[in-house]
Amino acid sequence: MMAEEAVQDTFLKVWNHAREYQPQRGALQIWLLTIARRTALDRLRLEARRPLLSDATDPEELWCSIPDAGSTEDEARWRSLYLTVQTLPPEYRVVIELAYYQGLSQSQIAAVLGWPLGTVKTCLRETMQRLRRAWEADPSESSPQDV
Repeated sequence: MMAEEAVQDTFLKVWNHAREYQPQRGALQIWLLTIARRTALDRLRLEARRPLLSDATDPEELWCSIPDAGSTEDEARWRSLYLTVQTLPPEYRVVIELAYYQGLSQSQIAAVLGWPLGTVKTCLRETMQRLRRAWEADPSESSPQDV
């Protein structure tokens, strides 16, 4: 899948920058391979920054492994984030689960749910904003239901 995305990105870059090719600087094949190589390296760097996906298919299994809220401050914050996710409307929660626990792209989520891509993007952005507000909030000032 990563290779397919890298190839597609390469074709888009070639298409968008075709007029920048200068035959006097080198062969067309070298120019194309350079773009492909750089695109593939960029893709690898991007993927290296993404969190590893779990083998679990059920997000509920992941949440059960989070330690008790009283253990440490960080663990308590993760637990509150879990509770916040649980209070989200089902359509928001499913988008988060597909994006971050199943590792699907926005276009893949749109295909799975049968939604327009713009709707998925909006839903994901709004959900992330809600979760960010909950994460940055002082736990003593609010509860997950306030989000």
